[in-house]
Amino acid sequence: MTSITQINLDSVIETIDKASYLYKLDIAELKKQLFEQNLTSESANQHSLLYSLNQISMDKPNWTFLAANLYLNELYSKAAENRGYERGKKYGDFYELIQKLTRIGIYSEDLLSIFTKEEIFELAKEIVPERDHLFNYVGLFLLADRYLAKDYEKNVYELPQERFMIIAMTLMKNENKSNRVALVREAYWALSNLYMTVATPTLSNAGKSYGQLSSCFIDTVDDSLDSIYLNNWDIARLSKDGGGIGIYYGKVRALGSDIKRFKGNSSGVIPWIRLLNDTAVSVDQLGQRQGAIAVYLDVFHKDIMNGFLDLKTNNGDERRKAHDIFTGVSIPDLFMKKLEEIDDTGRSVGQWHTFCPHQIKLIMGWKDENGTPLGLEDFYDESDEKLFTEKYEEAVAHPLLPRKSYRAMDIMARIMVSQLEAGTPYMFYRDEVNRQNPNKHVKGRGRTSIYCSNLCTEITQNMSPTVIQNEYEDDEGNIVIIRKPGDFVVCNLSSIHLPNAVRANVLERLIRIQMRMLDNTIDINNISVGQAKQTNSKYRAVGLGTFGWHHLLATEGIYWESEKAVDYADELYEDIAYFSIQSSMELAMEKGHYSMFHGSEWQTGEYFNRKKYNSERWKKLQEEIQSYGVRNGWMLAVAPNSSTAKIGGSTDGIDPLYAIEYAEEKKNFKLKIVAPDLDHHNYNYYRRVRHELDQLWSIRQNAARQRHIDQSISFNLYVRHDIKAKELLQLHMEAWKQGLKTTYYIRSTSQTEIEECEACHS
Repeated sequence: MTSITQINLDSVIETIDKASYLYKLDIAELKKQLFEQNLTSESANQHSLLYSLNQISMDKPNWTFLAANLYLNELYSKAAENRGYERGKKYGDFYELIQKLTRIGIYSEDLLSIFTKEEIFELAKEIVPERDHLFNYVGLFLLADRYLAKDYEKNVYELPQERFMIIAMTLMKNENKSNRVALVREAYWALSNLYMTVATPTLSNAGKSYGQLSSCFIDTVDDSLDSIYLNNWDIARLSKDGGGIGIYYGKVRALGSDIKRFKGNSSGVIPWIRLLNDTAVSVDQLGQRQGAIAVYLDVFHKDIMNGFLDLKTNNGDERRKAHDIFTGVSIPDLFMKKLEEIDDTGRSVGQWHTFCPHQIKLIMGWKDENGTPLGLEDFYDESDEKLFTEKYEEAVAHPLLPRKSYRAMDIMARIMVSQLEAGTPYMFYRDEVNRQNPNKHVKGRGRTSIYCSNLCTEITQNMSPTVIQNEYEDDEGNIVIIRKPGDFVVCNLSSIHLPNAVRANVLERLIRIQMRMLDNTIDINNISVGQAKQTNSKYRAVGLGTFGWHHLLATEGIYWESEKAVDYADELYEDIAYFSIQSSMELAMEKGHYSMFHGSEWQTGEYFNRKKYNSERWKKLQEEIQSYGVRNGWMLAVAPNSSTAKIGGSTDGIDPLYAIEYAEEKKNFKLKIVAPDLDHHNYNYYRRVRHELDQLWSIRQNAARQRHIDQSISFNLYVRHDIKAKELLQLHMEAWKQGLKTTYYIRSTSQTEIEECEACHS
C-alpha cells in the first residue's frame, strides 16, 4: 500500500492544467517553480510539493485552493484504495463505509442500529462532493490530519463530506423518526457549506465508539482532602476524554493556616495546584496532547501573592511552579475601585487585604439558611446591594482575623508582570458575571452562583462543590462512598462562520438547526463524571459562538478602529442572540424547558429588562417564553475558535488578524496563511493587524458584543512588549468599566507561542 505522502507529478501537472482557469493562476510560472525545485516523481512528497504549491501571498491568494485541490485528489485516491473502490471515483459507498468502521470498532454501533439501510442510502444521496472545494489547503489539511476517521493503522477511510454527514446523523439520532432524516439533511447543509462548525470533541468523536462531545468543564474544590483528591480524579477522567478544564481553588485554606486547630500546618494551594499540573501532563487527551487545566483564585485569597501569581513565571523557586497549567484571578469591583484611590501626588494608595478562607469561616461566623459556614467568595455586589463590599469591610474591621495587606496597585503590578511574561492570569470580573447571570435564583451556599470561568474564559455557569456525605460497608463487603453532587459545569460549543453565514443571509435558518444540534449533544453525550452529566441535564447549557469577525469587517468594508465596527457588533450580536433565544423557545415548545427554568430571569423577564430589549420582536418573544419556557439555561458563549477558523478558511474568533501574510508552524506541519478573501478592495481593512491596533477599540467592540451574550467571550488583548505599566492598567480598567465579564490572554510581542486548549479553539 503506497503512502499518501507519495505524489505523482504527472497527475499534479494534469490537475494544474485543469484548474488553471478556475483559480486564474500563471501555469507557466508554476511549472517553472516545480522544475527549479528539481521535484521529481521519485523525490516529491506531500509536504514538499504541497508546501511549494501553497505559496499563497497577497498577490496570489488562490494558490492555496490549487494546493487543496491536489491534496483532495490524494485523499480521494487513498480512501478508494483503503476501502476497495475504483480509484477515479471521489466518494465510495457510504453504507459500506459505516459497516466497515463499525465492524472494526471505530464507529459506534448506534449508526446501524438506529438508521435503517434505506435511510442511510437516502442520506448518501445528499452528500455533495463539490463542497470539498470550499476548503483552502490549510483547512483541508487540518480536517484530514486531525478529524477524519481512520483505522488503527491511521489509514484514511472517511472523507470530508462523510465526516459532516456522520456528525449530522449522530447529533440527530434521537429525533423523532418521522422527521429525523430531514433534520440530518438540515444539519449536513449547515456543516458542509461551512456556515458553522462544531467543537473539536464533537468534530473528532461524533459517531465513534470512544470519546465524548463536550468542550468545557468547570469544578469547584472544597476545603478538604477528600474534595482535593476526588477533584483530581474527576479531572483526570475528563482530561483523558479531551475536555478543557477550569477549577476554582478559592475555598481551599491558605499557607500557614491551621489544620484541626494546629497552627501553621497548611501548605496552602500551591502544592495542590502542582499536583494538578502533574495530572495535566500525565493524563493526555486521546494520545494527542497533554491535558489543559486552568486554576482560578480570588484576589482576596491569602495565597494570591504567596506564589499563585508566580506559578508560570521563570523566576523564583521551581519547587513552587506549575508551568503546564493556566491561571485566572477572580476580581471584585471593590478591588478595581481601590486601584483608583490616589493621594495628592497621584500615587495609588488603595489598600487591599487578603485572607485565608478557612479562617474567615471560623472567625466571622457567616452562615447560609442551612447553617453552612460562608466565606467572602460566597458574596458579590449587585448594582443596588453591595453584599461583598459589606462583608469585606466587616472582615477588615475584625481585630482577631489574620490578614496580609498590600497596596492594591502592588498586586495589580504582579498580575501585569505575569501577564506580559506568560500571558496569564486571565481576568474574571466576578461581580459583573453574577449580576448578569440569568440563573442566579439557583444558589449554592451563599449568594454567589459563579466563582470562575473555564480554560478559555467564555463559560460562566452556576457552580458548587461535590461533597462526600457518607462512607460505609454494604452487606457484600463493598466500601460505598456517597457523594452529594455539586454543579459541575459542562458546556457544549459550536460556532457560526460569520462571513459565510452573513453573506448567504442564512443566520435565522442556521441558528435554528445549530441550537438543535447543541441541545441534542447534551442527551447523547457520554460523560465519565457523574455530577457533570447531572449538571449537563439540569441546566442544558450550550454555547453558540462565532468566528471570522475581522474577515467579516473586511468584506463589509468596515475598519476595525471605528464607531461603525462597534455599532455593527451591537447590531449583529443582537440578531444572533434573538435567533438563539427564539430557537431555544421553539425547542422548549417541542421538548420541554430546562428543569430550573421557573424562577430564572428567562421566566421572570428580568433578563430582557436588564438588556433593554424593548422592540416588538423582543416583546413577542418574551411573551412566548412566558408560555413555553426555554430549552437551555445558557445559550451563548464565544470561544477562541483558532482551529475552527483555519478549517473554515477565516479569521480566529473575534480576534484581529495576526498578519496579512504569515507562516504557522506546529508539531507536524508548517503552513502559509494569508488574509481570507484578500483582494485590492479589502486590503486596507486588513492592513492594521493585532499588535498595531488600538486595543481600546477592541474593548469597545467587545463590550457591545458582550451585552448580548449571556455567558462570556474569549477576548485577548494584544500589546507590545515595551508597553508601559500605566497603559496596560488603562486597558484593564477600561475592560472592567465597559462591563466585560472576562479577559483571556495578554499577548505581548515578546512572548513565545502559548499552548492552548484545542477543545474550545474549535
